[in-house]
Amino acid sequence: MAIMGLNEDEYFASGHRACAGCAEALAIRHILKAAGKNTIVAHATGCMEVVSTPYPETAWKLPWVHAAFQNVSAVASGVREALNAKGQMDTNVIAFGGDGASFDIGFASLSGALERGHKFLYVATDNEAYMNTGIQRSGATFPYANTTTSPAGKVIHGKENPKKPLPFIVAAHGIEYVASTSVTNLFDLKTKVEKALKVNGPSFIHVMVSCVPGWKIEPSQSIEILRKSIECGIFVPYEIEKGILKLNQPLKERKPVDDYLKSQGRFKHVTPQDIQKIQAYVDERYNFLIENNGKKLFDNLYR
Repeated sequence: MAIMGLNEDEYFASGHRACAGCAEALAIRHILKAAGKNTIVAHATGCMEVVSTPYPETAWKLPWVHAAFQNVSAVASGVREALNAKGQMDTNVIAFGGDGASFDIGFASLSGALERGHKFLYVATDNEAYMNTGIQRSGATFPYANTTTSPAGKVIHGKENPKKPLPFIVAAHGIEYVASTSVTNLFDLKTKVEKALKVNGPSFIHVMVSCVPGWKIEPSQSIEILRKSIECGIFVPYEIEKGILKLNQPLKERKPVDDYLKSQGRFKHVTPQDIQKIQAYVDERYNFLIENNGKKLFDNLYR
């Protein structure tokens, strides 16, 4: 019997090589549970591709194809069109890409697939850096984070640029469903995956996932730190349906950002002045979401 409505079947097998406490592996496991066995996965190069398919082994219990960093959306588009030609329109197609593949290297491919209107779900698993290749900064890296290509020093205190608002850029393409979620609430994750797969066209889900070595945390902290990111408004679960923004967990009172920052080694260098700037940055972005909750952000874009 399924526990609290969650599918007990496993499509991402245990025994893969992911780090203990890896939230990305947990996200993929439960996304596939929500999607079910009638699913084909296209997967960009990244941590999960590496840890799940060391030749000649695989952790995938359903059809899976490896794509390059830059072209997973094009591969998913081709899979979708091949299925349509065979009359298998009900088969799910899911493309997985990390933040490097989604926010940066593969963005052109993603944008093209969205514009063409192929029916597939794109899942961006965001741990805020290129963790697989050495913890380099990406367009998703949070401001002031210390990475190997945005090292914290006396003059520059980590990454200087804001985090790219990819879900809103995706929503501006006029697709029907965009959502953000995390593994702190598996029911929210499940509901959003199921809703996304019902869309007759492209859909997009942004999943925040912690990285033990990249965030410099203990494995046991992985979920708690993601929870803190929601409690202080750094990460906000929401949906954009046909251009209308809906916050799923609006906060009556937000916690300050310093507890979230101080719990991670990648922010151990930040000064009180840096924390004030980060708090102002988070306040501005969160207030934008509150002010536009329930409003249509994009007009005349939807098919």
